[in-house]
Formats: sequence, C-alpha cells, structure tokens
Amino acid sequence: MRARISRSKVAAVALALVAAVAPVAQAQPVAPVKAAQPVPADDAFYIPPSPLPAGAPGDIIRSRVSKSGQFSDTVNSWQVMYLSTDEHDRPNAVTGTILVPKNVNPATAPIVSFAVGTHGGAFRCTPSNMISIGALYERPAVADMLKAGYAVAVTDYAGYHPNPKTTYITGRSEGHAVIDVVRAGQKLDKLSKTSKVFFRGYSQGGGAALWGAQLQPSYGTDVNLAGVVAGGVPGDLVLVTLGLDGSRGFGFLLYALIGLDNAYPEIKLASYLNDAGRAAVADLQESSCTLELLVKYKGKSLSDFTVDTPVQDPLLAAVAQNKLGGMPVKVPVMQYHGASDDIVALGQADTLHKTYCRAGVNLFWKTYPVDHITGIYQGNADAMTFLKDRVAGTPAVSNC
Repeated sequence: MRARISRSKVAAVALALVAAVAPVAQAQPVAPVKAAQPVPADDAFYIPPSPLPAGAPGDIIRSRVSKSGQFSDTVNSWQVMYLSTDEHDRPNAVTGTILVPKNVNPATAPIVSFAVGTHGGAFRCTPSNMISIGALYERPAVADMLKAGYAVAVTDYAGYHPNPKTTYITGRSEGHAVIDVVRAGQKLDKLSKTSKVFFRGYSQGGGAALWGAQLQPSYGTDVNLAGVVAGGVPGDLVLVTLGLDGSRGFGFLLYALIGLDNAYPEIKLASYLNDAGRAAVADLQESSCTLELLVKYKGKSLSDFTVDTPVQDPLLAAVAQNKLGGMPVKVPVMQYHGASDDIVALGQADTLHKTYCRAGVNLFWKTYPVDHITGIYQGNADAMTFLKDRVAGTPAVSNC
C-alpha cells in the first residue's frame, strides 16, 4: 500500500523552504538574491578567534541567549561557538544552537544532535540564523522532538561566518561537529552528560549523522550515543553526483565542489572555471541558500561553468575520503530513503545500508514512495517512533 502525504503537509515543507530565503523571480542563473531577514553582516559572534584558544573538542569559546523563532515561548535557546575538529583532524571553531523545552528537566532530557540538511554557502543561510528567525525548513521535525521533551542541539557545521568558507559534504568535519555540539551543550550546563544521545538528520544531515556515529567509538566515547536516524543519505558522492549534472539538483553538485575545494585546496576548483563559473561560485558563497540552489541552477551542467572537467585526481581522492560505510556503527540505526529520490540516488543509499548490515550493524531500512524534497517530511513519524522506543529501552529490530 502506498504511503500518502497530505497536500497541507507538502505545502508546509514548501513554505518552509520559501521562508528561508527571499522570493525568487525568474532571474538570470547567477543573479544574487537578497535575504528578507539576513543575519547581521557584522555579527562578530560568528567570527572565530585567531588563534583558537587551547581546549578540548566541545569546549565553549563563547555563548549567548538567542531567539528560536516560533519556539521562543516554549523553549530556552542558546547559540554557542565551540571547539571541534576539521576533516584533517585539526582544531576548528563551529557554531550551533542549543534548544531545551522549558517544561523539561535538562538533567534528564534525552538529547538529539540534529544535523540539518543543505542550507547553502552564504552567511545568511547559517542554520542558527534560520532557527532564530523561524525559517528553518526542517522545523516540523524539530518541533516534534521538542514536543516529546527532547533537548535538541543543532550544529551549523564549519565555515559559517561573515566571510563564509563552508566545507559542505565533508564527512569527518561534519561528524565531529555533530558530536561536539552535544559536548558544547553539556559544558554550557544545559544538557546532561548521562542522558541518552541520538544523532538525526536528512540529506546532508543524514550523512553527517552517520559520520558522527561512525566516528563516535573513537572520537566521542564520552557521548552516550543510543541510536541514529538518517534519511536521504548521500553515502557515495560519486554515484550521487553522477545523477545531478543537468538535473534540478545541479546546484547541490556545484555547492559540493565548492565545499570540497574549501576543505581540500589542492583541488584548485578556480583553475577549471570559466567566467560564468566564477560568477556562480561567488553567488553560491555570497547569496544562495537552499531555494536558490534548486531554482537558479535547475537543469544546469558543469560544462556551462567550466573550461575543463574538475574531476581530476585531487577531487577523486577527496571524494573517496568522504564515502560512508568504512566503519561500522555500534548503535541501532534507522536509515530511510525516497524510492523516487531525484537528488540523492536511492541505489547508493541501498548499497550503504547493505554494507552496514554485512558489518553487523543493527539497522532498520525503509523506503517511501516519494522524491527527495517530500522525503524531508515523510520520515518524521517513523523517526519519532524509533527515537521514543530507544528512549524507552525497547530493543531495536533489524530488517537486515
């Protein structure tokens, strides 16, 4: 029987995406779009100190009480900058937001490190900013977790500051950030060090959640990880990108190249760009959030922006380093995907779940008859059931 999703729920997701950015007219492919409510360009909170202070991953560099959009009446919220570790295992500074329902005891509340999906490379796209203005497009999932009495820790990932240099889709950096935002909440004395912790995310966030889970046994042993929910996972970047060139998801491909180039300068992306490519890269880092990636770059191809293919040895090496599945996950996993996903290929996610199964991971795999965007909402109910069962101590059931 085909699962159904109401028009109102689909509309809610679409409206959330639209709310995250200014209205987009039929603009030229790389025309900048202004945000209705951008994060202040001079907000020094997001600028990492140089040099970084000494400390351990998760140590607080700075914090402040923050707004949390539509959650403000029922949730206490703090923005944090914390020490973490980049994709080369070097110290870095990452920002994020800690959300704690006012009606729960922080000493006993379960903790979800919520890894957001793609937000775009511009400073105004920073997830913490989207939370503060009520424009986080995944807010239905966050609302469900807060209503259930969970504390929610949201990393911004690395590189969001007034001169952004985000390292989009780099697994180790994202996994570290997912782990360390929990530590930051605990060191802020807002989250308990003994509560059960869960990693959850969709799309980029699904990959980040699984990277965090793969790294936790060696990097985050003090984090009491009890389960992982990962949807729409881009586990194999080669197979994901093959389906994006010339598609409606091309903007994600171009952004992935920028993120990898920021993380691995030896890729030298600029040396492959034509004038349109240089303009597009500048636009993605200065102006574009999720909706622009989908609308402005729909149907574009690498050949529109390059004089030669950037798919050379340095890029291939970087992509290989960011393939999931090389380490088993030690806690129960729910992994799900849209059977009609047109942005993150289903086949590579299916291969990833089978890889985990062969490694002995306690994994429950599910597909839904939806595309990638609809999948942002579709898995929420099952994800909440999975989390509530793990909180209650109900044994996880694998369908490997």
